[in-house]
Order: sequence, then C-alpha cells, then structure tokens
Amino acid sequence: MFLETLFWGSAAAALYHHAVYPALLGRLHPAKPDHAPAPTDARPTVSVIVAAYQEEAWIEAKVRNLLALDWPADRLRIRIVCDGCTDDTARLARAAIADHPWTGVDIVVEEHLVNRGKVAVLNEAIAEDTAELVLLTDASAALPAETLVRLAAHFADPAVGVAGGRYVLDRPGSPGEAVYWAYQTEIKRTEACLGSPMGFHGAGYMLRRDRWSPMAPDTINDDFVMPMRIVADGSRGVYDAGLQTVELERSRPGQEFRRRVRIGAGNLQQAIRLLGLADPRRPGLAFVFLSSKFLRAFMPLLLVAALLSSLALAFDGSPFFQAVAALQVAGYAVSTAVLATRELRWPRLLRLPAYLVEGYAAGLVGTLRYMAGRERGRWGRAGAEVVPDFVPPSIRWAKRAVDIVVASLVFVVFALTFPFVALAIRLDSKGPIFYRQLRVGEATPRFTRLFYMIKYRSMRIDAESSGAMWATSNDPRVTRVGRFMRKTRIDELPQCLNVLAGDMSVIGPRPERPSFFRTLEAAIPFYAERTYGIRPGISGLAQVNQGYDTSIEDVRSKVLHDHAYAMRLGSFATWLRADVSIIWRTGLVMVTGRGQ
Repeated sequence: MFLETLFWGSAAAALYHHAVYPALLGRLHPAKPDHAPAPTDARPTVSVIVAAYQEEAWIEAKVRNLLALDWPADRLRIRIVCDGCTDDTARLARAAIADHPWTGVDIVVEEHLVNRGKVAVLNEAIAEDTAELVLLTDASAALPAETLVRLAAHFADPAVGVAGGRYVLDRPGSPGEAVYWAYQTEIKRTEACLGSPMGFHGAGYMLRRDRWSPMAPDTINDDFVMPMRIVADGSRGVYDAGLQTVELERSRPGQEFRRRVRIGAGNLQQAIRLLGLADPRRPGLAFVFLSSKFLRAFMPLLLVAALLSSLALAFDGSPFFQAVAALQVAGYAVSTAVLATRELRWPRLLRLPAYLVEGYAAGLVGTLRYMAGRERGRWGRAGAEVVPDFVPPSIRWAKRAVDIVVASLVFVVFALTFPFVALAIRLDSKGPIFYRQLRVGEATPRFTRLFYMIKYRSMRIDAESSGAMWATSNDPRVTRVGRFMRKTRIDELPQCLNVLAGDMSVIGPRPERPSFFRTLEAAIPFYAERTYGIRPGISGLAQVNQGYDTSIEDVRSKVLHDHAYAMRLGSFATWLRADVSIIWRTGLVMVTGRGQ
C-alpha cells in the first residue's frame, strides 16, 4: 500500500508540474503581462553593479555596453566589483574606461584581492550604495540602450519593488537548451500575470534600494532569492517582456551540467527559505510559487521515487507496474544514449526529453549535495575549473548518468536490507552502525578532493586504537558479522550515498586514506595519477581481480589495473564494455561470497 501511494503521489506531482500547470497558466492569466511602461520624466538616481570574477573575456565589451545606456550621466553610477580576480579583468576594465573619457559617467573598478563569493560582494556593494534604484547585471550579458529608461519607468508605481526583462541566449549550447529557455520564457510571461515572475535572471534586473535586505551568506541562487524576498515582503515584481537581455556566453556540456547541479541545490534551498511566497492572502502568487519553483525543487526526488516504487511493485508480479517500470527504464536509457552521443543528429522528439533528463539528473545531484551540506553559496565561473580532457565529454556524462541509475538501484537494496543489517551489527558488537572514513577523491590540475566514505562498520570500535593499519587475512579486528559483510561486499552498500552525492563513481580506482597516500605515492610510480580526472569507485578493475589491500605490494599491482581502466575511457564502446563487465563480476563476488 505504501509503495503504491508513493508511486501515484510522485507520478501525479510530475504530471501536474509538467502538463496540468502549464495548461492552467494558459487559461487563467487575466491579461498581458507588464511591458511597455508608461513614459515618465522622472529620473531617479541609478547605480549599476557588476559583480565580476575571471571575466577578462567579456569585461571590455561590458564596459562599452554599460557606457552606452541611456540615462543622465549625473544620475548614474557604474561599479565593477572584481572579487579576487586572478586574470586581467580589472586591468582590461580600466583600459576600456580610459578609452571613453567623454561620457561623463561615474564608473569605477573596485578590486578585492580575496575571493569572497558573489553573495558577499552584492551584500556589501548594495548596502553601501545610496542610489534609489540598483541594476544588477552579469559581465557576459548585453543590455539594450533603453534598459534603464524602460525598467525605471515601472518604479513610478510605488508598489513595484523589482523589475526585469526577457532573458535570451545569444548562442544556445544545444537545441534542447534553446527550446527549454523558449518554454521558460513563455511560462514566466504567464506567471507574471497571476502573481509575479518566478525569479529574475542575473543578466539584468532592477530593484528598489530601500526594499532590499541582505542575503544569507550561504545563498546559492542569488538572482532568485534576492528579488523574490522583495516580492515575499509585499512588493510587486514586474516582468517586462519587451525588454530583451542577451546572454553572450555559450554553455558547454560539462559546464552546463555543473551549472545545473548548483541550480538544483539552490532550488531546494530557496523552496525552503521562501515559503513566504505561498502566502494564501496573495493566492495568485502562492499558486504560481507552489506549482512551479517549490514543486520543481523536489521533482528529481519525486521522479526517483516513481521509478524505484514502480520497480519494487513490478517485482511483486503486477503486470501494470511491470509495464510502467519498463517504460521508465527504457525512456531513461534512450535519453542517456542520446546524451552520450550528442554529436549525432537525433530527432527533436528524442533531444528534448534527453535535455530534461539531463537537467533532472543534475538537479538530483545538486539536491543531494545540498542535503549533505556539500553545496554552499561560494561562487565562481561555471567553466573556471580546469577539468582533465582525456575523457571525452560524452563518456564523462554517460558515466555519471550510469552512476546515478546504478546507485539509485543499489539504494533500494540498501534501504530494504538496512533494518536487518543494522540489527545484526548492533547485536554482534558495540559501536555505531556506520563507519565514516576520510578518503582521497578525484584529482584535478588545481586540487585533489577529499571526502568521507560511508560503510557499514565491519570491525570493532577499537580496531585502530594504536594507529591506522591495513587489514590482514583473518584479521582478528573484524567482527563475525563484519566477516560475512566483507565476503559478500554488503559493507560497501552505503557507498551508494557517496556516488549520488558525486564523491565517487560506481566503477573506478579504490579511494585511499590520506594517512597511507604519501607513503604509497613515494613507493609506487604514478600512484597519485590513478585518480586524475576520475572519481574513485565502489568497485573497479583492480577490485574484481584482487581482494582487499594487505600490503604495499598489493597496491602496486592494483595501480596497473587502475591505469589500464583509465585507458579504456577514451572510447565509448570500450568504456561501456569495461563497466558492464566489472559490474557483472562484482555481482558474482557478492553472490558467491568471494570477497575478503
């Protein structure tokens, strides 16, 4: 009964959000949204703030764009705030300003040597500003010359607290992205008629300075939280569909996915923190917020719940749920194939669902990262991190998609068996059920990630009272239940949480403990490179060919397997065959109890 309720509830929520709600918007909106404001002679003071980080590719064009805005020079101030930039952003901005001395506009470059994050920059910049209206805009966005005139005119209505224009991509990263933003533009237009546009894009929006309040330091989606707090406090938000702001930077597949992971985490954060938008005294606003942003924040979890519950019911022999589960698995598999081979000219009917699946996969990762406390309000350019490129983007994405699918299925096994395993562990020995241990994760050119790996506890709690040491054959520190779990690899099941959080992959090199890492790096050539650009795995080529490490010699031979696996990531077919084979062999180890 519980599983059926979970499935129907999740499926109904997904159907409502994707089909019923858009249809209702098309019928309920009473009039055209706010646009083409009435002309006004009023010219309040305006401050334009650009929070910049590593923007050398765009900043010169941005300065020229800002100096071309139509507004009296004596009523305008432009501030470019460089937040710990290590490139030429500040120098190029000053050079561009020097090339336009005749404008008479008060334009300054404020350079901070330490990167503090976009939220901290905006909080400080707006707090010390004295202008009546503040326009926030990204360095990579182009604004029409009429932007200030058009947006400021909306504030002739004292009820208006924030206003923004239509967001347009100059060069979409993919056909799916282009269609998605066209759809979102239409949704925002109709939402604005009923209550307020749900968020304003950082490309450019204006707010009334005296309605603003500082954001929490860990805010993730600042361009939603900042303006919508003004709306939640009682002001009106205006969507000017006739004003077009253009995003010039084109997203790349890997960059886009990372950006959507962050947005997914921010969606959950803002859904919790902005529940004031669901005020029943403003029914239109409440309806729009709950039906769109609030429900979207939980949609990745709801889709996973629908899939897992239908799979569980299918195993009970229900023909209906067997068909439903098969359709979902087939749909996700096709979308994964489309995304993994995006260079092929797939029909639009397949590209659009694939783009949505990619978005919700990123949203799921972001949601789990936020729930685990891993996603914070620190900022940086989405593409600023250098990612090793020996793994093609299609394989990198497909591998992550497989990780999420497999880890979700493992999570079902983990959840169903948890009460029995937990009880056995507690009855067998004193101590916690889980064991968390710091491990070395993926290495990049700039840093190496560390994370806490989660396992079922298989040793006594005093196992390392005299210091860290490798396990040995018939290790006396292993409990009776622990010995069984190690043979069947049940102790590894909780690591599905590490995979879903993005710390690990299902298949990859085994993550080592920092306390052993330096010793192994000094003793084994190319040891540190084994996780370069690759997430460590629950299982791997080394793990299915050898057991647990008991000495440096064991690790030395495993390194050869790890590098051999990395060589297989250059070809999609070779990688897929390798991962399928390793997953199959891992299953055999668990079933036959050939672990250690």
